[in-house]
This record gives sequence, C-alpha cells and structure tokens, in this order.
Amino acid sequence: MHVIGAANRPQFVNLIGNWLPSIPEIESRLRAAPPARVADVACGTARSSIAIARAFPDAIVHALDVDATSIERARANVVAAGLTRRVRPVLHDASAPDMGGPFDLVTIFEALHDMSHPVEALRAARASLAPGGSVVIADERVADRFAPPGDELERVNYGFSVLHCLAVGLLDESSAGTGTVIRPDTVRHYAANAGFSSVDILPIEHDFWRFYRLIP
Repeated sequence: MHVIGAANRPQFVNLIGNWLPSIPEIESRLRAAPPARVADVACGTARSSIAIARAFPDAIVHALDVDATSIERARANVVAAGLTRRVRPVLHDASAPDMGGPFDLVTIFEALHDMSHPVEALRAARASLAPGGSVVIADERVADRFAPPGDELERVNYGFSVLHCLAVGLLDESSAGTGTVIRPDTVRHYAANAGFSSVDILPIEHDFWRFYRLIP
C-alpha cells in the first residue's frame, strides 16, 4: 500500500490536472454547477482523489477502496490536505453493485488489472453513472499484442505481474486473473461484458499508462 501510493503520488499530484482537461466534456462537467460527483474507485491512499479535488475546486470526490488500512490512511491524507468537505473516503468493494451514485465521472487508476472481478466492477460503475457520465481508466501501457521477446516495458510489467499483481488478483478462487499485462482488447472485452457501448483510447501521452474512456 505505502510503496504503491508513494510511487504513484507524483503522477497524481502533477498530472491529473492535465489528464482530465484533455477530455472537454468531462472537464466542462467537473467545472459546472451543480457540483460534479466523482467516484475514484480503488483509490488506495486517496492521492488521486485529492488531486482531482484540487484540480476541480467544486467537485465532490468519493474515494472508494476495499482495503481498510488504505482507507484509514486515505482519511488521514484527506485531513492533512484540508479537503474533508469534498473528499470522502469510503470502504467499498468495487464489484459490489451499489457505489452510492449517481456519479458524473468514475475513475479507476492503475487498478482494473488487480481486480478479481473486473467485469462486475465495471458493471457497478456503469450502473452508478449519471446521465452523460463516463468512466475513465488508466492502466498499463503494454503492447497491443503479445510478441516475444517484448520491449523493456513489456518485460518489466511481466515481472510485476508474476511477482505481485497476478498473485494478489488470484487470491479469490473465482478471479479473472488479469495481471499487470492488460492489453486494450482485454479492457474492451471487460467493458463490453459490463454493458458499455464503446471504449475510446484517449490521446494522453504517458510513458507507463494507457488511458481509456468507457461510454455507456
């Protein structure tokens, strides 16, 4: 928890204010009245949730995570950031049907590949969207297709997958077993099974992550 949170914190702090504004419809809603409601799913220690709240000063962010220790740390981080009125950490399993919507935006940053039940999580996210809402996912930027020997980034992700992400994801016997090397076709497959009509790969440049917008 602490290592992953620390590794991702610089990206969230410095870049979320650039990522979401690259999607005009989403930025417009996040800055409009009444205040937009955002669900930051699998938020960890809420660094991404805090960054969203800072980038969009009127938005209300529900920071959701299944890990009680992470949510405890998230609450402390929110207090330290002075954002207790607008960032609300909540202990919640992403695959549970009621996320507390409706939400104008649901985000899942570098977490879909870890989920034991990604289709159920996406289905819950879709059901929680307000009219006109969408889901934005950031996950690993691996090659579109498997082709040995793979570049350096592909090999690094396979290493993470075998040693951590896949192992964690398989703790549940009925797990999808996605692992870190999550390719665009896998995201599209999960999204289609969850009832989304389309998946767009967003034109956001990032060395390690690929960004998707899921539209109901």
